Parts: sequence; C-alpha cells; structure tokens
Amino acid sequence: MDPTPHLHAATPRDSDLRTLTFDYLVEPTLLLDPDSDEIIDANPAACTLLGYDRTLLRETKFSALHAGQAPALIVFSQAVLDKGAYWTNALTPRHATSQKLRLEYTGSMLPHDGRALILLTMSDLEQRRRRYVDATAEDHMRGGLAAWQRVERVFQDIERENQLILRAAGEGIYGVNAEGKTTFVNPAAERMLGWTAEELVGKAIHPIVHHSHHDGSHYPDEDCPIYAAFRDGAIHNVDGEVFWRKNGSPVWVEYTSTPIRDRGTVVGAVIVFRDVSHRREADEKLHAALAEVDRLRERLELENAYLQEEIRIETNPRGIIGQSEAIQKTLRQVKLVAPTTAAVMITGESGTGKELIARAIHEASNRRDRPLIRVNCAAIPRELFESEFFGHVKGAFTGAVRDRIGRFELADGGTLFLDEVGEIPLELQGKLLRVLQEGNFERVGEERTRTVDVRVIAATNRNLKQEVQRGRFREDLYFRLNVFPVESVPLRDRREDIPLLAQHFLMSESNELKSDLRLSEGDARRLQRYDWPGNVRELQNVIERAAILSQNGRLRIDLPDNVGAHSPASASRQKSDVRPAVMTSAEMRDHERANILAALTACNGKVFGAGGAAALLDLKPTTLASRMKALGISAPRATRSTAFTMTS
Repeated sequence: MDPTPHLHAATPRDSDLRTLTFDYLVEPTLLLDPDSDEIIDANPAACTLLGYDRTLLRETKFSALHAGQAPALIVFSQAVLDKGAYWTNALTPRHATSQKLRLEYTGSMLPHDGRALILLTMSDLEQRRRRYVDATAEDHMRGGLAAWQRVERVFQDIERENQLILRAAGEGIYGVNAEGKTTFVNPAAERMLGWTAEELVGKAIHPIVHHSHHDGSHYPDEDCPIYAAFRDGAIHNVDGEVFWRKNGSPVWVEYTSTPIRDRGTVVGAVIVFRDVSHRREADEKLHAALAEVDRLRERLELENAYLQEEIRIETNPRGIIGQSEAIQKTLRQVKLVAPTTAAVMITGESGTGKELIARAIHEASNRRDRPLIRVNCAAIPRELFESEFFGHVKGAFTGAVRDRIGRFELADGGTLFLDEVGEIPLELQGKLLRVLQEGNFERVGEERTRTVDVRVIAATNRNLKQEVQRGRFREDLYFRLNVFPVESVPLRDRREDIPLLAQHFLMSESNELKSDLRLSEGDARRLQRYDWPGNVRELQNVIERAAILSQNGRLRIDLPDNVGAHSPASASRQKSDVRPAVMTSAEMRDHERANILAALTACNGKVFGAGGAAALLDLKPTTLASRMKALGISAPRATRSTAFTMTS
C-alpha cells in the first residue's frame, strides 16, 4: 500500500522510491494532517518507538497520543506551520504500554495539493541521555573541550526550546555559563539594557551591566548573587540593585538567578529580571511623604504639648491692661514693630509683663497663625541648652532615646520668645548668633544643616550693656537682639493702672470661686500706696490671696508692713506730708491738681522746656499735658500770668 496516497502527482517510479525512502528512514517519522488531526503514515522506526502497529497508528488521532496536552500540541503545530520548521521536547506521547515517552519533536511543513502537512521526526531523549552517559569516559579523555561543548549544547537547547517564550516575555532573560560569560540574551533584555545580544554573548556580563552599586561603589564579582549560584547551587532572589545601561544610566531591577545543572554539576545560570524603576521611584516618594507626615505629626504633637504646657504655666492675662502714659507708649511701640521682622529686646524688672508684650507683638504680626514658642533660658540646665534650642538625634548623647525637635525648628514660621536671655551660656551664644544671621543650624549629633525662618523676641531683667562690658555676653549678639528696644515699666511708675489690674484679677478669681467680690475705693488707695517690688505678678498673687481669705463678700488684702519702703521719693513725701495718711479718690485728685497748679505758678505758667513745670515735677512733658487735660487745667497763653483756668 502506498504510504503517501495523496502524493499522486509523482510518477509511479518516483512514488515507489519515496515510499522506500520513508520506510527506511533511521529516525522515527510520522506524516500528519494538522487540520484533521490524522496520522497519514508512520515509518517502521516510528512504529517501534511508539509500540503501535502501522495500521493502528494510521487509524489513531495524533492528539490521542498526547492526552491532556492539547494546548502544547496546538502551539507546536502552529509554530511549524508559521515558521516552516520548529522543534520541541515539551510533548510527551504515550507508548502502547501507557508509559510516557520523553521525545524531541522536529516538525517540517510539507505543502501538498493546497494543504499543509507536517513531516514529524522523533528523537528519544532517554536514548540520547544514555549515549551521553556512555560517552562520559571519552569526554574525560578528550579533556575540557568536550565538557565545554556539552555546556554550550545545554544552553543552546534552552534557547532553542524556549524560543517563543524568550521572544514573547516582557522580562529580561539572559544566560551565563560558570565562567560568567553570556550565552544568550532575549529581546526584552536588549531593550531594557540598550546592549544587543551580539555585544553581550560570549563576554563576561558582570563587568558590563552589574559592575557598580547605585552609589558608584565597586561591585566585586565574588559578591554578585548571580555568580553565587555557581558556588552554592541555590536560587537567588534579589531586589534593590541596579543594572547599568549602555548609555551609562542605572536601571533599578529585581532579578532571580536560577542555577543550571548538567549531570549534577552546575554549569551556569539563567537570570530573569524586570525594571522596577517606576515602582522604586513611587516607593521613594511614598517614603518621603510618610517621613514628612511623621515629621509634621511629631512637630504638631510637640506644639500641642508645648501649648498645653503654656496654658498650665501662664499666669498673666493675655491683654495688656492700663491707661497710663507708659502703657500707651508701649502699645504704640508694639503697633510700630509688630508688622516687621526686626528682633525686639524687652527690658524691665521681673513681673512687669515682658511676656505679655512679646505675645502682643506676635499676635499683631503676620506670623500670628504660627505659634509663639517660649523658652525660659533661666530654667534650662547648662548642658542641655544646645539640645533645647536646636534638637538632637537618637543616640547623640546618653538619654537621647529618640529624635527631638528643638525650639527653633518648632518655631519655624513663627516667633521665638527668649525669656531671661542673659542666662544663655557664653559658649552657646555664638551658635545662637549664627541662627539669627543665617537661619541655619544642625541638630546635636547630626551633620545635616536645617533652615528656619524665626522671629526672635528677647527679654531680660539684667543690664546687658554691663554684661557685655564684663565679658559675660557677646557684644555682637547684643546688637543683633537689641534692634528695637522696648521697656516694660515697673508698676510703681504707673500707679494709676493698679486699680484696673486689681479689678481684672479680682474678676478672674470671682469667676473661679463663684463669688461676687468687689474692690472698694479704700482697697484701691491702699494698693496704690504700695511700691510693688514684684510688680504685676505680685499684685496678682495678692489679689488671689485676698479672694481666698475674703468673708461675706469683703476682701482681706494682705500687704507687707513696709509699704512704700522701696521708694525713696515716697518715704521723703511721707515724712513731710502733714495730710492724713488716708485720702479719698477726690482728695487725691484735688491734691494732684493743687500740686500741678503750684508748679505752673512757680514757673510763671511755663509748661515745657528748661525751667518749665514738667521739669520741676520730674515728669515727661507729654505726661504732664495728659494729666492737666484729665484734671481740667488749661495754661494761659501769657506766660507770666499766675491765674489758671479750671474746667472741671
């Protein structure tokens, strides 16, 4: 029977010769019709290999020999038809005894009568392996050349067998032998690295694409996980490294290095890698954003903790209370300097309300939306000044168990109030001056330079000029802080404000004690006669104590016995004054009016200038004018007249 009945175009003699050739082929061969899935014919060698009778094979579907392998069978058949020839060892047909065979198929397309047939040649891989085993001794005799050729065949088999996968894969794939030389490179790797396969194959690939870390430091061959696979035979999964493109730019990759074995010996590795630059960039942005969130959260927590602390320790009212000329002058200075960024130096005795002035400047400035951070320089241990001002990093010194933001960084964009600035150690004043001049500083234990925008308001009860002369305070820092000086007047120099302040404190205490307490005129006069060495703070304490000791709505004001002892002028006045020790408010007003009238009379009506009433009374001209207006006194135009008009 003609094994190729469809090839009737040939002459009988040619047909006989073709049949004879087909039957006597040494390699097992099948003739297939992929459209009908039929085995058109099989030569004796194929029948022997598969264990089937020739007639039975002709009646068997080709797919029936490959149960459960339809996808792989379709891929192989289509590849043969598309390329004209293709091979695979992924298909495992079943022997007639149901045993799986490990075969290598080589298919060639055979056009015939408008159809495309497949001429399939089969090779027994087990038989090939046995031939390799039998040839081992000979290979050893022939030396390394045969071993090298065998390794080359291994990688050639890998590349040939997986050609479709290598071309279709989106990941970069390349092979290296045990010497680190490239054996194959797929198109995706060429695109990602910029090197062609011709430029890489046969060359050591590590010095070309993997020679340095991202920071430029050398990446030795012995540290390379790809080469490590040759030594330990393990699969290495790596992330966070870079390969270098042909143009010199890095590409972040994650890769897997899988060792390849031949006869139990590792002969190389296959590396599969992917470009993760976009993912890493996104991760870096995310980490940076999270770090910024952590920084802002820590700063917010510190600000909240600081503000809670300020609420607990704050003893002064938030508003500046008073109608005296001294207070009006202070408010005018606040209004002038607040919109600027100039440093302010507030001087005055303790308890006069220097912090209140600082808060007023801050609240009237453009920085009001950021916090006013207060630092009591007198309460900070000498060794902790730098950490308090500039912060520290974890481990900078014993006890630094976490990073800490300093007061300058906390006040960034706002105002920093340095109370008792004269207490800052001399060795730290230079660093403070640098921040004021350049806006730069470093945390303790950190080399990174940070930049801040901080307005500084300083306060002191010391004479800093004398401190500079004695070498206890830097002159350049003094001038840097003393751009706009403001004096906080002691309470004894603005006695007319004492009743207002006392009433304010009394209202606060009444609300807290839920009682109706009032300040009598006698109480006010008694408070005004005291010189208040502790200033407003002492007044507040006295009122608080009086409210606690009050009975039946009447205050019990407890003042020291040495009333007025702190004022020499007051003591002199008490010795010569024959008036009663206690005067009513009207009597005090009449007394002050009479005193001013006497001064004007003595000066022939001259109010200002040398020899004027203001100089005689030791008052500022503006203060005298304000009091004359309040008392209804008008000086006549004629300077020699001794008569004065009373408008009240």
